[in-house]
Amino acid sequence: MKRGRLEAFSDGVIAIIITIMVLEFKVPEHGHDLNSLIPLAPFFLSYILSFVYVAIFWNNHHHMLYVVNSINGSALWANMFLLFWLSLIPFGTEWMAANQFAKAPVAVYGFLLFMCGVAYRILAGILARNGGEDSELAQALGYDQKGKFSSIIYVIAIATAFWLPVLACVLYAVVACIWFIPDRRIEKKVIKR
Repeated sequence: MKRGRLEAFSDGVIAIIITIMVLEFKVPEHGHDLNSLIPLAPFFLSYILSFVYVAIFWNNHHHMLYVVNSINGSALWANMFLLFWLSLIPFGTEWMAANQFAKAPVAVYGFLLFMCGVAYRILAGILARNGGEDSELAQALGYDQKGKFSSIIYVIAIATAFWLPVLACVLYAVVACIWFIPDRRIEKKVIKR
């Protein structure tokens, strides 16, 4: 299978995920001044973090598929696994915001992010193995220190959520900052083309 169909399907699902997140915003029923927006602050902050995460996964997914020549059945299922976890981000976002960043919702949100990262790494590994150890993707991924470091931060943040949920959210934002710029390992391969 060529990568175009996988990309198109993934792009559609990710667009729906973002749409679901934005539809969770409710206009204040009473009030017409800026103060009426204050109760929406947790939703807005959660939305920003989640939007950035979905954008990061989309960006890196796009870069990764750019250096892949073919898709096998395992890659299709691994991609679906990634999309499954990404599709749960709107739930985690809403639960976390609706409960004012309470412990359990913040921990569950972190678990969802962690699983998105795991699913992404599974997909990357399958695509790299499919292309062979000399493929551009396999060479670009290498040891994947960035991915492993991110996983460690997620685990620490999830545990921290049960004591200091705000600190856990800061750690989630730190991981987002680490990945905000598309994966340079892959980008270097794209530039060489």
